[in-house]
Amino acid sequence: MDNKINYKHLHYFRTIAKEGSIAAASEILKLAPQTLSGQLSQLESDFGRLLFKREGRKLKLTPFGQQVFDYTDAMFSIADELSYFLNTDQLIERNIFRVGVSSSIHKLIVFNLLQPAYTKTPNLHLICKTGETERQLNELRSHKLDLIITDRLKVIDDITTFQIKEVLSSGISLFAAPSIATELRNKGLPDSLQDAVLLANARNAVYFERLIAWLAKRNIHMRIGAEIDDSALIKIFGAHGKGVFAAPTMIADEVCRQYQVEQLLEIDSVQDKIYALYKDISNASPWIDAICLSGTT
Repeated sequence: MDNKINYKHLHYFRTIAKEGSIAAASEILKLAPQTLSGQLSQLESDFGRLLFKREGRKLKLTPFGQQVFDYTDAMFSIADELSYFLNTDQLIERNIFRVGVSSSIHKLIVFNLLQPAYTKTPNLHLICKTGETERQLNELRSHKLDLIITDRLKVIDDITTFQIKEVLSSGISLFAAPSIATELRNKGLPDSLQDAVLLANARNAVYFERLIAWLAKRNIHMRIGAEIDDSALIKIFGAHGKGVFAAPTMIADEVCRQYQVEQLLEIDSVQDKIYALYKDISNASPWIDAICLSGTT
């Protein structure tokens, strides 16, 4: 396969894929169907693989063609945005702020933490991605992210590379579905937690280790029933009676209201801490400063 890519041919390919046929694409591109068919054949020859398969009168992408289309469509979509931007009479500053968030952090907390950035810039264009901190660190290093909000400092090897600011600290509470909560209360908390099922969403978070230590100090051993690395999903499992789960006490009312669960215990000595990670200098510095300055510790 020739490593050189013919972008004109890719543009034709993208149009054919979107329209579903050479005839329809030829009308848009103002090219004869025979010419367009020849260009497509040349592109398939360059790649050494078929991009389409025929189903009736329609052309359907092959698995390889779908992958090529995904790259091509993303590339030309950005080019279309650039063309629009350059041809707009009044250029508008987009104020893009790219934030990575650990999936284990409750979404209401994330929303509250990001609010100061909107206060500073009401027309802020936020791009927020949830996921694993380990993966997002590479995006922060390569400036694909401006900020990471995480509860997972333990996974950061080169901690001196980043600026780190604690933006929130809250005690932990335990929650369960009403039927489980009633049973545990009747048996007497916290001793009734012995052998109860615990849903874990952040075993490498500092607060989880401290929670296990708090239980061990009272000779209580809970059985880990599931590891669910998503703050919303773990609460849904808990709401359906799959086990006890932990969440920050500061959002206890919202957790109980939204997921129809009950608060079992407040454990103030076990703190859930959330941090902002960022590079020294960034175009997003004003928004990062606003978030860090408003952080509650």
